[in-house]
Amino acid sequence: MSRPTAAFFDLDKTIIAKSSTLAFSREFQAGGLISRRAMLRSTYAQFVFLVGGADHDQMEKLRRFMSQMCAGWDVATVREIVADTLHNIVDPLVYDEAVSLIEEHHLAGRDVVIVSTSGSEVVGPIGEMLGADRVVATRMEIVDGKYSGEIEYYAYAEEKARAIEELARVVGYDLENSYGYSDSITDKSMLETVGHPHAVNPDKEMRKVAVERGWPILVFNKPVELRSRVRFPPARQTVAALAVGGALAAGGVLWANARRRRLGA
Repeated sequence: MSRPTAAFFDLDKTIIAKSSTLAFSREFQAGGLISRRAMLRSTYAQFVFLVGGADHDQMEKLRRFMSQMCAGWDVATVREIVADTLHNIVDPLVYDEAVSLIEEHHLAGRDVVIVSTSGSEVVGPIGEMLGADRVVATRMEIVDGKYSGEIEYYAYAEEKARAIEELARVVGYDLENSYGYSDSITDKSMLETVGHPHAVNPDKEMRKVAVERGWPILVFNKPVELRSRVRFPPARQTVAALAVGGALAAGGVLWANARRRRLGA
């Protein structure tokens, strides 16, 4: 029998047009979690992220800012805010081209796995909304129901590649026949783990690598509301998730869906 295959997607600027975590800044302020000053700082960070490209130094600054900002936040409140505002925030930011790709991979019988440096409290619900089979994301340390400000697992750069390799070991993915999509040079090692890497809206360094190695370069520029598209069946979370790494604003979690595809690979 042939081994299962997967399509591994970065989230920010690959599936959605912004930093998924920073997109909720206004809602976090309205919920009493952050001050107006912190919201303005997060808006500036969003601008730097979009305009400057997600190089290593910028990602480290963003990581420190987000981990410090969310120290003391009530975890249940964060999850409630994300659940209540998810469609309003994320729907207009999802690239139509990415939605189509996800549909195509599912129809081909491949699992769709989102591998993101953003926090699990944000990435998990977005993954469910998109019908992803699994999610790898950052996880913040939680003490007595609140974020301590420390990162427990950081799904970034080479850690993304390690998470994919661990998934392949546990699930049995054939990585040589699997696909990868990302915009950032920090995800070069992630794309190198699969046989079919793609650069999406690449930053300068990623574009250079893609050209040198002959990787396809995709341009996504059509944000669409998911409700205008055929909705994916909601992903079902398993009782036991496999944690293999982490990411930016909230730590990392590998969230596994037990759903089996009926279509053959």
